[in-house]
Formats: sequence, structure tokens, C-alpha cells
Amino acid sequence: MVPASHIGHSVDTVTSPPLPLRPPGNRVDPRCRRWWTAQVAVLMPLPLIVLLVVSLFLGPWMLLAAAAWLLITVAALVVVPRVRWSIHRWEETDTAVYSRSGLFWEEWRAAPLSRVQTVDKTRGPLERLFGLATVVVTTASSGGAVRIRSLDADLAEEIAQRLTVHAEGEQRDAT
Repeated sequence: MVPASHIGHSVDTVTSPPLPLRPPGNRVDPRCRRWWTAQVAVLMPLPLIVLLVVSLFLGPWMLLAAAAWLLITVAALVVVPRVRWSIHRWEETDTAVYSRSGLFWEEWRAAPLSRVQTVDKTRGPLERLFGLATVVVTTASSGGAVRIRSLDADLAEEIAQRLTVHAEGEQRDAT
């Protein structure tokens, strides 16, 4: 249905407003919360152990620092994965690939498919354990690659293949 304000106007004179930029719409795989919990569980105990050993030499007052670190560790185990999951997003369209990530420093990245140089799928040991993967889309941008972390491994493979095929088509059209 044509709005009343457009009646009598030719199609050529009616222009639609540009689409506003918006955050990417897809959430990462929910298993990433366990992956992020495992990362915290691997990294956070080391300072706790150091503080406990130091308290043997510097006195029991260092146990207060160890107790504080233990509370921070427990909070990080509970809060960090949930917050990161609420922040991380990605989206793939016919013209670009988008990602948003970052717990303390939020990063929103977009790469036009016409500028894609390489598409990679990576999987670290913990990612493999949880069935996850990362898609890395590289352009000539000095800002670096667009990384879509915490995807289901099979979905990451599909996305990497689609983006590679699309980028190859764009390169053939490039002059």
C-alpha cells in the first residue's frame, strides 16, 4: 500500500531513507559460556596460588589478599561468561560480515564482502573440547580482521565456505 503522501509521485522521485547501522543480530553458541568459564578457571587460580605461597613468607596478612582474589575468582566464574554472552553478536549478510565483542572494551566490526581477502576457521584446544570455532575474516584494513568467536564448529565451517565463495565472486568482479 502506498502512503497518501506518495500518491501522484513517480517511483523515481520517492527515495527510501538509508538503513541505520545496527548491532549484529545473531548470538554466539550458548556452549561458549562453559568455554569462557573454563578460561577463567584456568587463568584465575594462578595468582591465588602465588598469594598463598607469598603469605608463607610475608605473613598471614597476605591471606586477606588471597581471600579477596578468591572472591573475585568466584564472581568472575559466575558473571563474566554471562555478561560476555549477552554482548557477543555476529551477522553475515549479502554485503558484509559484522561482529560485536568485548567485555571491558566493546568492539563493533564490519567488513564489506567486496574487501575480503581471506577467510579462516580456527579452533584452539578448549574450543575443540566444547565443539566451538572462530571465523576470521581478513581485509586490507589496518584495524585488523573481523573475528566471529564462539560459533558451533559446523556452523563456522559453513560460514567460512559461504564467505570464501562470495569473496571469490567479488574478486572476479573487481577491476
